[in-house]
Amino acid sequence: MTIKLAPLSAAIASSTALLTAFSAQATNGYFVEGAGPKAQAMAGVGIALPQDALTAANNPAGTALVGDRLDIGLTWFSPDRSARISGNQAGADGDYDGNDKTDFVIPELGYTRALSPSLSYGIAVYGNGGMNTSYESNPFAAFGSSGAAGVDLAQLFITPSLAYRPTPEHAFGVAATFAVQRFEATGLQAFDNPYVSASAGNVTDRGHDTAHGWGVKLGWIGRLHENLSLGLTWSSRIETSDFDRYQGLFADGGGFDIPENYGAGLSWTATPRLTLAADWQRILYSDTGSVGNSLGLLFEGKPLGAEDGPGFGWEDVEVTKIGAAYRLTDALTLRAGFSHAEQPIPDGEAFINILAPGVIEDHGSLGADWNTSVGEFTVSYTHAFENKVQGNNSIPAAFGGGEAELAMDQDILRFGWSRAF
Repeated sequence: MTIKLAPLSAAIASSTALLTAFSAQATNGYFVEGAGPKAQAMAGVGIALPQDALTAANNPAGTALVGDRLDIGLTWFSPDRSARISGNQAGADGDYDGNDKTDFVIPELGYTRALSPSLSYGIAVYGNGGMNTSYESNPFAAFGSSGAAGVDLAQLFITPSLAYRPTPEHAFGVAATFAVQRFEATGLQAFDNPYVSASAGNVTDRGHDTAHGWGVKLGWIGRLHENLSLGLTWSSRIETSDFDRYQGLFADGGGFDIPENYGAGLSWTATPRLTLAADWQRILYSDTGSVGNSLGLLFEGKPLGAEDGPGFGWEDVEVTKIGAAYRLTDALTLRAGFSHAEQPIPDGEAFINILAPGVIEDHGSLGADWNTSVGEFTVSYTHAFENKVQGNNSIPAAFGGGEAELAMDQDILRFGWSRAF
């Protein structure tokens, strides 16, 4: 019993650490590329290729396929975000560096165990995503803002899972996800008045606020051929409580629900030493008002914070990932991957997204596993290549017109340790 309860205690401790880690994982929009260092080393591939106890984050059916194990991971994440304003009649033109904070450390934990030959359970604790910007030189100062400007969003998921394997060829999984979000906005006084916000005084500089809610994940992995597997997964929209301190910023009085997403994956054992895999994922950002609604609603009579009010204008995105794992020796496995995502920000929404420049499209990853007598160690490195969005009619005339340009690139170094029981 002590062995079974220890991972739960560690999960609770990791939850606190994750929420205070200022998760800045703006990769595929603001969702992480994949959970676990093994998946990260293959650009996030994992829907049909479960490899560790964090598999429920990618596909809960994998809980039945990884055995009894404990996995602990730690990620160092360093994003480079910037913005440029040009042609603005209010005097906001300039280059702006959003990197007042550049280094983030994010832990994760997974545990799986078999209850019987066909039934397994697990728990995964991980950062699902987030966004951080901090502009010491405030891009909105010309409009009446002061101090450093930026946002800090962190999302923690705790996902207990149950998986059933009725035959050696098929596994089905279900998971309940408890999501906790933490948010802060600073330096947005230009938007904190009765003409712009439905709740002036609840737009900026209110400190960190938290919101939480529950969602469901479903998954299946089936072996179609001796060496070929297919995986399917779906995660429901998570309706969370409101950010009350920021009810004048986010639509629907502080609402910030987590979008529904779904995906499919293939895994092929090409040779006894080489495994190839690919995933496709769709994230429905546009269904969440505070994320998907256009800022243009502000000039149609709907203030910030109103019911179905203005948001960041994000569109749905599709993500494609490919990866390879090659077992060089019995103790050493090499990994690599590449992913491409549709960045979610339309040209016309660049102005408000100075706060959230989630414009990354391409990632390249490398990694390796080393099996030792004290467990397996994994390391991975990912570079998110710089991408830019040049605004088109992006700054409203009421703010002096002109254009905003967004840019971001990232470096991600991930470490993991695992032990099978």
